[in-house]
Amino acid sequence: MSDPLYRRVIVKLSGEALTGPQGFGIDPAMVERLADDLAQAARLGVELGVVVGGGNIFRGVAVSAGGVPRPVGDTMGMLATVMNCLVLEAAIERAGCEARTLSALTMPEVCETYNRKRALKNLGKGRVVLLAAGTGNPYFTTDTTAVLRAAELEAQAVLKATNVDGVYTADPKKDPGARRYEKLTHQEALEKDLRVMDGTAFALARENRMPIIVFSIAEKDAIATVLRGKGRATVVG
Repeated sequence: MSDPLYRRVIVKLSGEALTGPQGFGIDPAMVERLADDLAQAARLGVELGVVVGGGNIFRGVAVSAGGVPRPVGDTMGMLATVMNCLVLEAAIERAGCEARTLSALTMPEVCETYNRKRALKNLGKGRVVLLAAGTGNPYFTTDTTAVLRAAELEAQAVLKATNVDGVYTADPKKDPGARRYEKLTHQEALEKDLRVMDGTAFALARENRMPIIVFSIAEKDAIATVLRGKGRATVVG
């Protein structure tokens, strides 16, 4: 078994990854599978931080289009990420690994509040650290949160889990001629407007020379596979 390429990473999961076949909400079977994947990756000796979106429960941008102020909608979306992190934390612990949810919004009755020292301490103890509530500010996506936390916590890469095996020239589900990139620079991703992550996330990653590995979460043990440098993926960096 090959050694992992990285010793500390941030894994970015979309909220939709938790929905399973139902397409919304939280599917217990899918949560258990993702938790097993994260636990398996942690057993490689890799320190894992995890940022989860909230789109399976609530999308702040969508509700804002209906007249709710954007800061209010985004705050509701942040609360959705806390729910996703809590359910993943419990599942990871059932899978045999310690986990902690740290929230950028203060809610001491629910979970610990995020700060850099606390996160590093938990990572150093081998716990999977679930980074909830985005940056704690409106107008920033969880993609940007993943890159920000990776830079703060001196991670070596961001692993962006999607429903396709990398970054393509077009949507491969709609365009059979779409070509997958093996490697891209951050600048190329911005110039080509490749929307696998938002522009702010790519710009922040470029500034901090943070590689982003885009891969499919569809297969079991996909995270551990990427950490070993195996499987299909696109490296942006």
